[in-house]
Amino acid sequence: MHATDRRLSGPGTRRAALAAAAATLAGVALRPAGALAQAPAPRRARLRLAGPPAAVSFPLMRLVETGALAPLAEQVSFTLWKDPDQLRALVLGGQADVVALPSNVAANLYNRGVKLRLLNLATWGVLWLVSRDAGATTLADFKGREIAMPFRADMPDLVFRLLAQRSGLELPRDIRLRYVGTPLDAMQLLITRRVDHALLAEPAVSMALRKTRSFPVSLIAPDLHRSVDLQQEWGRLYRREPRIPQAGLALLPALRDDTALAAALQTHYAAALADCEARPEACGATVVAQAPVLEASAVADSVRADNARFATAAQARPELEFFFNELMRLDPGMVGGKLPEADFYFG
Repeated sequence: MHATDRRLSGPGTRRAALAAAAATLAGVALRPAGALAQAPAPRRARLRLAGPPAAVSFPLMRLVETGALAPLAEQVSFTLWKDPDQLRALVLGGQADVVALPSNVAANLYNRGVKLRLLNLATWGVLWLVSRDAGATTLADFKGREIAMPFRADMPDLVFRLLAQRSGLELPRDIRLRYVGTPLDAMQLLITRRVDHALLAEPAVSMALRKTRSFPVSLIAPDLHRSVDLQQEWGRLYRREPRIPQAGLALLPALRDDTALAAALQTHYAAALADCEARPEACGATVVAQAPVLEASAVADSVRADNARFATAAQARPELEFFFNELMRLDPGMVGGKLPEADFYFG
């Protein structure tokens, strides 16, 4: 069995810890540090959620499916965004109230005048290089090769560029990047053998392995392999914890000062995240009902592989600021040219 596959079938101590956290949150509302207990949030006519077909959205989909947010709004909806341009259109067009999004996009929007508030960080890295070469285990092993890369100048591309620089690689001289629209587009190129290597985000990694019968391990040699875990590379190259503050939940400007709503959302989201981690199959069934482009078994696989950990934005601020500073070294425009101010961080 491939080393990564052994990891996916491990004892699940992380899921147990998240479940324990959810049990605590069920009885205690989260609130800004040092604040008095918040009054219950008044019930709204509607609450519009939005997120990508990725791990950060799974708890939102779970909340819609279970009706857990009924005390907060009469109507609760979820809109899937598929690329950063669609996300920005949703935000700027006032078509959502709460969005799941990459941390750098949240900072960029804030610094460009969209005074959203980052509520939490839940995704700490779901990026992998997937390859047909079982022997490729470091970025240096891809020298002279082409990698399919989604979301040009956004999260996957930016993280890869930082790690390539840190590894002493020069792009595009050492590695050619073939840009595509989304991780699912990169996955399709990979499984149709039009490329041999791609940078994918979960659940696209698990979908690619399932579609090629590379996981669960088949009787024949697997076609695809989890190659470089970018989170582990981040930890190794920067001598930090092997996690990247990649994505979380934000409250858009019209509601950013509604602390009662924010606290209630934090509680519900954290509990839904823990529920997904504790019950991957149930989470997969929920997700495909909201995002039919995904597959339930692959979603369950991705939950077992993800780096989910709930933290308020304020708790995550030190790691976010380190990450943002690294992105600004690469290109200041990626976070709007400066670190966000203190009121960007909730909690």
